[in-house]
Amino acid sequence: MVQAMIEISKNTNQVLNIVKARYNLRDKSQAIEKVVLEYGEEMLEPELRPEFIQKIKQLEEKGKFTSYKHLSDLKRELEHA
Repeated sequence: MVQAMIEISKNTNQVLNIVKARYNLRDKSQAIEKVVLEYGEEMLEPELRPEFIQKIKQLEEKGKFTSYKHLSDLKRELEHA
């Protein structure tokens, strides 16, 4: 575990206290970790992860995608599946 001394604003401190209380966390370190991990998940949505991009490229090469000119064509195919 890495330790760091940080300076935070009064507002940030209040937010951390709210997160700490809401999730019944032991200390502000856990609150910081929770906020950062949740934000990280938002930032690294599956479509942005390198392994996801690689998987899509492989699928494109294999030709497992179908193109549709109109949404109604896709809808029709899904209804008959």
